[in-house]
Amino acid sequence: MTARMKNPAMVLPDAMKGIQNIYKAMYQGGIPPQILELVHLRASQINGCSACVFAGVTNARKAGETDERLHAVAAWREAPFFTGEERAALALTEAATRLADRSGPAVPDAVWDEAADHFNEEQLSAIILMIGLTNLFNRLNATIQEPAGATWG
Repeated sequence: MTARMKNPAMVLPDAMKGIQNIYKAMYQGGIPPQILELVHLRASQINGCSACVFAGVTNARKAGETDERLHAVAAWREAPFFTGEERAALALTEAATRLADRSGPAVPDAVWDEAADHFNEEQLSAIILMIGLTNLFNRLNATIQEPAGATWG
């Protein structure tokens, strides 16, 4: 399978510059890269973005993640491999990614409160930005049918 077109963020160079600045700030937010990569992977799994799942697994491994944990991300609630802070980040990821799947608050107070118990405002900002950027790229990739393993450039 080939993509319908180049990724829009690559077609419009100023878009990618802005995105790169957000990524730079996000990785300076005090969150371990492993958590950010788990967040990225879980949002991409939910959205069914094969390109981002592929990239997420690759980047998580580079950040030190094990295959055992990566295989369990989709079932993190039942898996014994994740810490309390990782579980809070994954729950926030699911709530913020599945905005239309519930009535009431998109992110329930219990989910927010658990995340806020583990992370300060800068760290929460980094997680929320990762969720948002991942959802952005999931939608771009799904629209253009970006295949798993594709490289930009």
